[in-house]
Amino acid sequence: MSDRESTATTRQRIADALRADPATASELSTNLGVPASSVYGHLQHVARSVQTEDDEQFLVAPPECRNCGFSAFDDPVNYPSRCPECRSEGIEEAVFKIG
Repeated sequence: MSDRESTATTRQRIADALRADPATASELSTNLGVPASSVYGHLQHVARSVQTEDDEQFLVAPPECRNCGFSAFDDPVNYPSRCPECRSEGIEEAVFKIG
């Protein structure tokens, strides 16, 4: 573990991970040892902080229903429990990236 990794906050570690590679909240949870339930809250803060940067964007490939393909969820930085169109619970996670 580098000095940066040992002193970085969880949000800094999430941002650094998303600058390196796209990831879902579950992947971030596993790779960084952060509970999945808290990753979404951290992602919302990371998205706001990146918006203030001139040369970076917080990008989101929205969640998508495996059953009907619906992807127009109101809040893509959240994990929906079911599809509003077909009520399926089979939802692919959103993928996040800072680029």
